[in-house]
Amino acid sequence: MELSKLKPKKGARHARKRVGRGPGSGHGKTAGRGEKGQKSRTGFSRMLGFEGGQMPLHRRLPKRGFTNIFKKEIAVVNVSDLERFDNGVTVDEGALRKAGLVKGHADGIKILGNGKLTKKLTVHAHKFSGTARKHIEAAGGTCQEIQ
Repeated sequence: MELSKLKPKKGARHARKRVGRGPGSGHGKTAGRGEKGQKSRTGFSRMLGFEGGQMPLHRRLPKRGFTNIFKKEIAVVNVSDLERFDNGVTVDEGALRKAGLVKGHADGIKILGNGKLTKKLTVHAHKFSGTARKHIEAAGGTCQEIQ
């Protein structure tokens, strides 16, 4: 087997359909658009979700709930996750993202008190739970809230 002799499987590649190129092509005259009507005209573009005049699915379904456009996305990190950092290090949003603990868009970071912490860390976050603050300060670290 050589790279220069590789070929796609038989029937895997098809010739492009060239419409409107005469009667011999089989796709001449109306170019596969049928006779008259809206869909046969140039520039026709169907509305997204159009179902031929039938009430579209997105209008048949009932409306439900609502979306709060002012919602804040808070990333949550447990105290046990902070154990991976070295002793005496400052842990901020950049360090948490680098460690893969915070991903994507986040309006703030909250540290929760799940787990144990044995290392002295300076933690910068937007919010701390009461137990998280206790765990961090019991290990000799400090909690600094970001505004």
